[in-house]
Amino acid sequence: MSRPRICVVGGGLAGMAAALACADAGARVTLVERRRRLGGATWSFRHDGLWFDNGQHVFLRCCTAYRGFLERLGVGDRVQLQPRLDVPVLGPGGRVARLRRGRLPAPAHLGRSLLTYRHLRLQDRLRLVPAALALRRVDLDAVETDQQTFGDWLQRHHQSPAALDALWDLICRPTVNLPAREASLALAAMVFQTGLLTDAAAADIGWAAVPLGELHGEAGRRALERAGVEVVTGAPVTTVRQADGAFVAGAGGSERAADAVVVAVPHTGVADVAGVPAPAGLADRLGVSPIVNVHVVYDRPVTDLEMAAAVGTGVQFVFDRTAGAGLERGQYLAVSLSAADHEMGLSADELKGRTVAALAEIFPRARHARVVDALVSREPAATFRGAPGTRRARPPSLTAVPGLVLAGAWTDTGWPATMEGAVRSGHTAARHALLAAGHTRHLPEEVTV
Repeated sequence: MSRPRICVVGGGLAGMAAALACADAGARVTLVERRRRLGGATWSFRHDGLWFDNGQHVFLRCCTAYRGFLERLGVGDRVQLQPRLDVPVLGPGGRVARLRRGRLPAPAHLGRSLLTYRHLRLQDRLRLVPAALALRRVDLDAVETDQQTFGDWLQRHHQSPAALDALWDLICRPTVNLPAREASLALAAMVFQTGLLTDAAAADIGWAAVPLGELHGEAGRRALERAGVEVVTGAPVTTVRQADGAFVAGAGGSERAADAVVVAVPHTGVADVAGVPAPAGLADRLGVSPIVNVHVVYDRPVTDLEMAAAVGTGVQFVFDRTAGAGLERGQYLAVSLSAADHEMGLSADELKGRTVAALAEIFPRARHARVVDALVSREPAATFRGAPGTRRARPPSLTAVPGLVLAGAWTDTGWPATMEGAVRSGHTAARHALLAAGHTRHLPEEVTV
């Protein structure tokens, strides 16, 4: 039996996962990426001798597909994963609370943290547990679940505006990339059920110990080439057409024939590839939600925490990236601002000033440290906009053209726009592409939520 030819368009996590899965199944694979680097929305840049990531991308212990992807790239040892969920939550005036799991099974593992959560009044804390138990019972597949906001649902379950701001948004913002008042209940409930309310260990947090460009881009290229994948970068694919019983992908003035094609580009870029039958108005229907990151380098350490969340300040999450950046003296903190529509309208100087002031408020030592450098990175279209109605707008991997399949965190994975969702979509697309090419051996496992 001849080896099928698979062309993968796009070198982000979804594209790399699809290409590796197809190659592992025995296919001849070509991956074409318009940029000169791999990694898609996860990348790094060099500035004044230090490495900065475009954003602080994290994963959870329940992100099994992404963690398997890291192992496949050979970099499973280049990430940090908490042995037990433990998030210091800092507030104005030195007020500190912690979200950490205890030894009881889910969902009781969070009971102590919720009942002692110092950023809320006792009355609000007592209402958290019944709401969490009700959230565990939400039917993710019901049509009406995706037709309402998480905020409306929380309000009906007696959650105050203070509780939304100080607790529920702490989790909803970075995972759905929208505040609870705007997020789809279906997506938010999926996050809480999968990450916090079913398995006690699921929400342990992990992040890269090295620059993302090294973790994904460089390691991805090495893994692809070892697997025999032809990697072509700096060549945007502009057309995909059928000819003589095969597909032809036009890129960089040349064409490549394939038995099946995986299109793994952002949802905002699908329309740029002529011949791909994407749903009409896909980009407008899914929308975008931005993420802004503020990078601050101090002349001395200002905190002993590896990571922390903050409420009531201009900080959402902050990570110590000193070692990963290559900084030998001082400390580099990366501040991640999800659902950053407001921040996108601020100048870099405004963002830096606001962030430095907020860090000084939650880290007293920062008040006496000198800011050596500060810069801002923005991702205007970081993710699709996970608002009510999103599920109907997310297309499946299969298209109307047999053998032409879609991949990306924006497809109907059941997950929000996360690295886990991207990798899962790549595995699903690879399976469909191989089957369409008549290949039935060593298929990737079917992926479920």
